[in-house]
Amino acid sequence: MSDAPFVVAPGPTNSLVDVAGLRVGHCTRDEPGWLTGVTVVLAPDGGAVAGVDVRGGGPGTRETDLLDPRNLVDRVDAVVLGGGSALGLAAADGVADALLDDGIGWPMGESGHVVPIVPSAILFDLGRAGTWGHRPRAEDGRAAYADASAAAVAQGCVGAGTGAAVGGFKGGIGSASVVLESGTTVAALVAVNAVGSAVDPATGLPYAVGLGLGDELAHVGRPGAAELESSRARAEALPANAGRPGLATTVGVIATDATLTKAQCQKMSGIGHDGYARALKPVHTLFDGDTLFTLATGAQPAPDPVEQTLLMEAGADCVARAIVHALVEATSVDRTADGGVALRSWSDAFPSALAR
Repeated sequence: MSDAPFVVAPGPTNSLVDVAGLRVGHCTRDEPGWLTGVTVVLAPDGGAVAGVDVRGGGPGTRETDLLDPRNLVDRVDAVVLGGGSALGLAAADGVADALLDDGIGWPMGESGHVVPIVPSAILFDLGRAGTWGHRPRAEDGRAAYADASAAAVAQGCVGAGTGAAVGGFKGGIGSASVVLESGTTVAALVAVNAVGSAVDPATGLPYAVGLGLGDELAHVGRPGAAELESSRARAEALPANAGRPGLATTVGVIATDATLTKAQCQKMSGIGHDGYARALKPVHTLFDGDTLFTLATGAQPAPDPVEQTLLMEAGADCVARAIVHALVEATSVDRTADGGVALRSWSDAFPSALAR
């Protein structure tokens, strides 16, 4: 047995699918007139124990009351994240229908029938491509379901992050994972679309860049002075209503292979919001619907109270690291010719800060 100290490090893909049994799929709608999408997280066979914590003042959700520890159903079959504001919740219908076709869901007595359990949360991206009514629908949810796999999660401007924005920069999907000394894996996937910023205006660095494990974020450096000054000038030149409230909400999923109860999953989601606070400022505003789900697959033993504390803190850090990845992996978009928005990516604003 080696006497070398254990080094906490990301899992093999540094993404949500490092929790064995989970699959992630995206439907990306970025054709002309569209800038939105859907991301689905599929639980292993038999479902996963789940919890949720909603902190933002403008949430759009489905089946979150079901996850209250006082209520009956203790497992979910999928979680859906999508754009389109409240209209985008229709995407979950496509996922539920696909699960039903595959015979997956909560068993209804001895009849053999099932009802798929698909909690969902949406973010606001309406009109960013210039057409207000374009939002995810049931067929987009079904397409994300069909795309789901255990391959490393695609990040940046995909799925629910397609039309996302964060503090004046382009937002997107980010993911991160960690394997703890106990052998337990914790991971997070976040669709970053916040009123607040993920970038320290004094340095141009992502707020949570210091939470990277090993050399995970070593390629993210401090921008040059000229780029930083140019970015500030661009921000000052924006119209007064460019950052108007209502165009927001960050949603995500924490996952672990530990055995947790519904109440513990709910607590983990709550502590996971600390990760939002480490990476976004301000956070949980009246104009954000910030929501975090937690899934526990139960492949590893139940933690004792000390291990549970470490597990939940690791989840919060995974959330913050995922936000940094979303910011760095996003790419610029310009839909102003169609009456939409132009959103510059962090990497285009600060090209000298990236050592690729």
